[in-house]
This record gives sequence, C-alpha cells and structure tokens, in this order.
Amino acid sequence: MAVREIITLPNPILRRKAHKLEKFDNGTKKLIDDMIDTMRDEPGVGLAAPQVAVSSRLIVVEWGQDDDENAPKKLYVIANPEITETSSTMVSDIEGCLSIPGLVGEVERYDSVLVKGLNRKGQTTKINAQGWLARILQHEIDHLNGIVFPDRATSLWQPREEEEIA
Repeated sequence: MAVREIITLPNPILRRKAHKLEKFDNGTKKLIDDMIDTMRDEPGVGLAAPQVAVSSRLIVVEWGQDDDENAPKKLYVIANPEITETSSTMVSDIEGCLSIPGLVGEVERYDSVLVKGLNRKGQTTKINAQGWLARILQHEIDHLNGIVFPDRATSLWQPREEEEIA
C-alpha cells in the first residue's frame, strides 16, 4: 500500500470520462488500497481513481454518521458506480476538493441517492445514502464523468483559514 500523488486541475485526466473497471485482480486490489491510504493521508472523505491519474470508474468513500471525529466510520469501495434513484429534494452546501486546493463553493445536490455498483470483490452492491454521504457519493461519481464541483457551483471562493470544509 502506498500514498499516491493527487493530481490537480488543469490535468486533463480530471476532465475525461473514466473507463469501466473490468478486472478485479491484484492490480485493482493495490489501486484500491493505495486510494484508501491516499484519502486517509490527506485527510479526505472520498477519492476517485482519476484523482490519482487512473482513468477507471472506481471510488472510495469513508464517512461516519456522527459529528464526533472518533466515531466509527464506514468504508465504501465502489467500482462502476451509478446513481439509479434520486430524491426530489435538493440541498445546497459547501464543497471542496483535493484536486482543486484553495477553492470551495456552494453546490446543490440531491438529498438522497441510490447508488449501485460493484464492491472490491466484484460483487453487486447498493448504497441508499442520505445527507452528507449522498453528497460525497455524487461528488466522487462526478469525477468519473469528468465533472468537478466548480462546474455545479452557484458560487466559488477561497476559504479563510478558520473555515472548515467537509
């Protein structure tokens, strides 16, 4: 396992639609483990393969429902994720991105989503997500389609040091 370099705009990989993940071999396992290490090292709550310069439809997300940083978090590994259902309710909140340092923005996202994909063993998985988990999943899936949060933002700004970004 290793921490990989996170690429930033204007790297063109971030603007391409990623390729479907076809194989779940040792190379895929290493990529997943490296992405988890990289996400935790930053620290971040999600990471898409294109952010580590790999054009594969693969995301990792680690999120806990509790505001307490010491509360247990759940790790999600999703290959070829698809949003198959959305709520009718949209919620606007602040987002940042490891691939766009020094910029945050107000982004409107669905309040809940159903995501289908494959887990790290290539088995079908479904995640019914609400709130921040739904936001994180939408943000990471956008990366797989060459979309970055400023594309969806209603406003953008450079955060002050004391501003906390999820």
